[in-house]
Amino acid sequence: MSQPNRPRGLDHLVIGVRDLDAAGELYAKMGFRVGARNRHPWGTENRIVQFPGAFLELITIGETGAIPPHGHRRFSFGAFVRDQLARAEGLSMLVLESRDAKADAQIFEAGGIGDYEPFFFERQARSPDGNEVRVAFSLAFARNALAPACGFFVCQQHEPQNFWNPAFQQHQNGVQALASAVMVAENPTDHHVFLSAFTGERSLKSNSLGISAALPRGRVDILTPHAAYQLFGVEEGRKDPHFAGFVVAVKDLDGVRGVLDAAEVEWRQIGDRIVVPASTAMGCMVAFEAN
Repeated sequence: MSQPNRPRGLDHLVIGVRDLDAAGELYAKMGFRVGARNRHPWGTENRIVQFPGAFLELITIGETGAIPPHGHRRFSFGAFVRDQLARAEGLSMLVLESRDAKADAQIFEAGGIGDYEPFFFERQARSPDGNEVRVAFSLAFARNALAPACGFFVCQQHEPQNFWNPAFQQHQNGVQALASAVMVAENPTDHHVFLSAFTGERSLKSNSLGISAALPRGRVDILTPHAAYQLFGVEEGRKDPHFAGFVVAVKDLDGVRGVLDAAEVEWRQIGDRIVVPASTAMGCMVAFEAN
C-alpha cells in the first residue's frame, strides 16, 4: 500500500555538459564552490555544487560502453543523459527529495506517471578532510508523456550525514539556496496534472505566465515561452517542453555582480534578477535573485 503523496522539496538538478572540467571552471568563475569529479559505474561522471538540502549535478559521459540500455520497468539514467547531451547541453532532469523511494515508485505507478523499479546505488565520496566515506541513494523515476525531453525522479538519501556538508555550501557569490527550476512549455497547463502528481503539491499557482508549485524547499515553474523571455531572457523558438535553467537565492546582488565582472562572465540585469544566459552557461540559464 503506497503512502499519501506528500509534497516533496527540490533535491537536485541534473545539468548535462560535454566538458566537465570546463563546466566546473565556469561555475567556479560564477562564484560557486564546485566539488571533485565522481564516477558512476553506468558510464557517467559528475561534479556537484551543494546548497543546504539541494544541489546541482554537472554531469557528462565518461565511458559510453558502460551505459546500460533502457529496459522493461528500468530507466537508464546514463542513457537518458547521453541522449539529451547528443541533442544539447543544459538542464535535463528535475529531482525531488524522497523519504521512501519504494513508496514513491508505487505512488507514481498508481498515478499513471511511472512504472519503473526503484534504483539503488552507492559510491565512495571524499569529505572535506580528505577521508573516503560511503554515500548511497535510492531513486524512483517518473515520466511526463507530454515532455519526453525532460527527466523526473526522486532521490532518497541513505547516508545523508556523509553527503551534506556546510563546508561545501559556502560560495563566493553568496548563494544561500536553490530557489527554483524553470521549465518552458507552449501550454503550461497541459502539465498541471503531472506536476501535481510528481511534486505531491495539490495547490498549484496558475496565471498568465504559467503554473508554479511551491514546495517545502524551492519551487518548480513551468512558463510560457514569452514569459520565460520576459523574466529570464530565455530565447523563444524551441517548441517542445524543456528545462531552461534555474534560479538561486542570494542576500546581496551587488556581490554577484562583482564576482561575475571580475571573472568576465557575461550577465544581464532583467528586472530584479541577474541572469547568466544559457549561451554563456553551457545551455543552462543561471539566475540570481534576492532572498
